[in-house]
Amino acid sequence: MAQTPRPLPAPAAATSQSIDSPDISRAGRDLLSLALIDARNHTLHLLSLYEQTLGEGMPVPPAPDVVPPVWLAGHIGWFAEWWIGRNTQRAFGADCPVRPTRLAAIDPGADGWWNPAQSAPQRRWTPDMPDLAQTKAYLLETLESTLELLDNAAETDAGLYFYRLALFHEDMRGEQFVVMAQTLGLPLGFEQVPIAVTREPLLLPATRWELGMPESGFAFAQERAAHRVDVPEFEIDAQPVTWNQYIEFVDDGGYDREELWSGEGWRWLAAQVEGRRGPRHVEQIGAARSGTGGSVLQQRFGATVRAAGHHSAVHLSWWEADAWARWAGRRIATEVEWEIAAHTAARRGFRWADVHEWTAGTLQPWPGYRADPWSAGGEFDPAAAFGRARVLRGASFATRARLRSPRRRGFALPERDDGFVGFRTCAL
Repeated sequence: MAQTPRPLPAPAAATSQSIDSPDISRAGRDLLSLALIDARNHTLHLLSLYEQTLGEGMPVPPAPDVVPPVWLAGHIGWFAEWWIGRNTQRAFGADCPVRPTRLAAIDPGADGWWNPAQSAPQRRWTPDMPDLAQTKAYLLETLESTLELLDNAAETDAGLYFYRLALFHEDMRGEQFVVMAQTLGLPLGFEQVPIAVTREPLLLPATRWELGMPESGFAFAQERAAHRVDVPEFEIDAQPVTWNQYIEFVDDGGYDREELWSGEGWRWLAAQVEGRRGPRHVEQIGAARSGTGGSVLQQRFGATVRAAGHHSAVHLSWWEADAWARWAGRRIATEVEWEIAAHTAARRGFRWADVHEWTAGTLQPWPGYRADPWSAGGEFDPAAAFGRARVLRGASFATRARLRSPRRRGFALPERDDGFVGFRTCAL
């Protein structure tokens, strides 16, 4: 493994706006090359922030929702090499076999270190894993290989499929770095974006709407298969539920009233350590008073801060969102309602990208669903989550700009509360 790789060039300033656009999913070789460099620079920057905070070796104790940051970085480089540099059938794009013919890795130990399918999770914490210097070298070496192969890739959706995949995978892992910093209480210097004042709910007319990404460009499997649905008139919140609104639920005994929770949600709540009385990372919440709102003291990257009442409530499970909606006499917005409002009501005050947002119902395949060649059995495999996971729409401050599309369709199990996730509601 090379120990002194050349530094990465920064993307040209003149194209920075373009590499930040969701249209990068249809970008050609030149722009995609700049975006891949930008993503790798971001990964290296996040690693340096962790190193500054944790010190040499970056010691992180094993914990739920956490992986060693050096392992996560190595996995990013491994993923790109696994599906691009070592994949002899990468030119088939989405038609590539799930188990294509593969070349040897740059480093013989790569699969044992960074392939989740070949090593147990506890292996990631062992002292014989590659250190920070080795991992950085591997990141630079694999990127150099990726860019060299990209230079000769066909300018087609199939030819560029895995390069676009590697870009979005790295961007999603970048947000995972930030989420883990919040989980671990690490002061990495992230600031919350100021949020405008709240607005009244919006009434949107009945419409026929097309869900699904266009056929051209890259999209994840759960976003494909465009189809039209009829949507009745609906009233939707102009912004996600705020802390002021959530405090009222807590103050009214929301965490003690079984009738507000679904059966599964109540069982989840009962299983929480020491009895849950507020969202994750909240130290104190409540005491709403007429005209003054309430108070939320929240752990944010290791510091106790007072959350602004008009900011979006965050680190909520789907079960908590559902209980709040029942208490308020409303319902969680469906993903199609959310998407319609994001596209058509922005000028009327519909605001998104503060937090990822839970939507109603479970993740289901759309008509004509076709599996990805790369996601089977993995963390991002939608098929394994159908009927269990809930759909996430929107984005957070930690989401790279090119992933912020109103058509992006993420998902997570309903009990997840480590991410920057909130919700909004509709009238019954």
